[in-house]
Amino acid sequence: MHPATTHDGDTGHASLWAALLPLAAFSALAWGLLHFPLPWRLELPWVPALGVSLAFRIDGLSAQMLALITGIGTLVFVYASGYLAHEARRGRLLGVLLLFMLAMMGAVSADNLIVLFLFWELTSLTSFLLVGFKHDELHARAAARQALLVTMGGGLALLGGFVLLARIAGTWSLSGVLGSGPALLADPRLPLAVGLVMIGAFTKSAQFPFHFWLPNAMSAPTPVSAYLHSATMVKLGIYLLARFDAAFDDFWLWESALIVVGTTTALWAAVLALRERDLKRILARTTVSALGTLTLLIGLSTPGAGLAVAAFLFAHALYKAPLFMVAGNIDHATGTRSIDHLMGLRRAMPWTATIAILAGLSMAGLPLSFGFVAKDVMIVAKAEAELFTLASFALVLVNAIAVAVAGVAAIRVFWGPPEAPRGRVREVPWTMLAPPLLIVLLGLEFELIPNLANPLLLAAAQSISPELGDVDLRASYDLSTLLSTSGVTVGFGLLLFVVWDRLHDLLHRQRWLDRYGPAAVYESLLHGLAGLAAWHTRRLQHGGLTGYLRLTLAALIAMGTIGWLLTQPAPQFDGRWAPQGWAWLVACMLMGVGAVAAVFLHDRLATLMASGLIGYGSALLFLFAGAPDLAFTQFMVETVLVVVAASLLPRFAVSAPARRRWRLRDAALAAAAGLACFVLLAQLAGQPADTQLADWFAASSLAEARGRNVVNVIIVDFRALDTLGEIAVVAFSLLAAMPLLAGLQRERQP
Repeated sequence: MHPATTHDGDTGHASLWAALLPLAAFSALAWGLLHFPLPWRLELPWVPALGVSLAFRIDGLSAQMLALITGIGTLVFVYASGYLAHEARRGRLLGVLLLFMLAMMGAVSADNLIVLFLFWELTSLTSFLLVGFKHDELHARAAARQALLVTMGGGLALLGGFVLLARIAGTWSLSGVLGSGPALLADPRLPLAVGLVMIGAFTKSAQFPFHFWLPNAMSAPTPVSAYLHSATMVKLGIYLLARFDAAFDDFWLWESALIVVGTTTALWAAVLALRERDLKRILARTTVSALGTLTLLIGLSTPGAGLAVAAFLFAHALYKAPLFMVAGNIDHATGTRSIDHLMGLRRAMPWTATIAILAGLSMAGLPLSFGFVAKDVMIVAKAEAELFTLASFALVLVNAIAVAVAGVAAIRVFWGPPEAPRGRVREVPWTMLAPPLLIVLLGLEFELIPNLANPLLLAAAQSISPELGDVDLRASYDLSTLLSTSGVTVGFGLLLFVVWDRLHDLLHRQRWLDRYGPAAVYESLLHGLAGLAAWHTRRLQHGGLTGYLRLTLAALIAMGTIGWLLTQPAPQFDGRWAPQGWAWLVACMLMGVGAVAAVFLHDRLATLMASGLIGYGSALLFLFAGAPDLAFTQFMVETVLVVVAASLLPRFAVSAPARRRWRLRDAALAAAAGLACFVLLAQLAGQPADTQLADWFAASSLAEARGRNVVNVIIVDFRALDTLGEIAVVAFSLLAAMPLLAGLQRERQP
């Protein structure tokens, strides 16, 4: 955004309509929570033959996620109406953002693994469109592609994990899988299934080593960052881990992987935040760090860990969304997000400065903020779990860096002498101030009166840790904990804030972090994939018809050989001569004569006619094998092919005859392909006949489609969509050929 346009945000008020849908959803959720006990269930049949239904279940954890999705979503849409006031494509962005919100709502409430996966992938697709909204900029396209490749790659792993879990539990129901916990632990396939599920969740929530895509996604407009990267998309992986925690809490792989990956992610991302100068990227790094902390908390096996996850999940959204909006306001007003060029903005932007201070208090875990409550609950949970010393020290450093980042966002850019001329910087319109201000005030309200949040967070915590009883969020407060832990963390964080520039210069000089990190591995894999595709294209798509035929025949030989090695059934021939055997023999002789003649004839037209005998022999074989529709189709296609090819042959130059050794090699390849085809047919002959599908068509054609001709019913009714596609292909081919035919006609005219 350009500073010159910051004073006029009224043109975006027409976009406020987009906030009505999340507001209605939030109001319906609040009304339902007040009048109906959890959980809520809804199930509609979808694919009953596969056991897949449109099943939804809302418990405490789903309700908390829905409250964040719809509540913060409402305010983000209001903020977007001001931020995108002068954006001509804001309607498209808001439409995709609404679709993303619906996908998130479906993902956190789905009670069927297939339905959950579909909504999961829809969030990846819509986030790709949102991150790459500025598609005319190279870095935005690269960031969107990176986010899509990482998250959808993890989505494929997640699908594999879901399939394994469904096979183990015998159901596609998510609640059914979770209820089969003891039986799951005894299955040897569980480690693979759990590993695949964790990979899917790690990619979505930017856990190490998949963390690098999230800071790059800051190329998205600020409303997108405030929504996706604080309260919704990146929390979806955390939601999935929390959802499965009740079933896998006693599984050693689950606990150890979450603790190790979560600790590594939290510490590594916090340290990398010290290398950044862009305010949004600094906030993105600390978001990754917070996601790592949440992953670590899920891995703890104590009941209090569930309460810590629910509280910190809620608190993080309440302070990180406003901070992203603060960064957007600064960028909107000054045209930059670099902290090197920002200072003293409190005079020109007093309301934004107030919001930053209140949100910074919560991020630092100081009193008068819900972040203070959440971090106190986290301290108790870690103490109950007796977390090993290395992880404890790592979290102290992580929390200290969070304090330093809060100081950068709330103090550094707003205090001191003005860095930019005052005349260029003005406060943003109310649509960009009211949403973050309401969110931070909500955080203060929950800290002062935590009982407002206690029922919702307790229900969410009990969904994660069913053994957790009724507790009070403030029951763990004591002066010694506050002084010994929070005091040390805040003091250490203030020290890091003071020496921020020195630490940045030190870490920025460590270029090996860029050369050998996961991001560098991603780039290497991407370049390697492009090189492999180029090599593959040169080898397999070289434009030579002869080479294509050789590859096809080689694949046929390989398929026949593999089939023979894997099954080796004894062909079953009863020795009786079929009534149509003479016709089959004639058809085979016709194809054989055509094949031999096509090899030895030198005249191109004669070779074409000989190859046509193969097609006619195939049609004759189809005719006497009980497939007249295929036979007449083959007769027609072969006739048209021979006529068209014969008319075009004079237009092509005569190619030089192939070398003798090439002809011998091609003859050997053709003979081997014929032998492989014979082996495949023999394999099929040795297999027992499966007539289930044929019997079903025979029984259902008259009853369901009112037709006695089974073949016609299959084509017109049971395969109607496929037949429509074939007709469409023929029609499009005709439309494509019409300009060519018209050109030929013009050439013939004198």
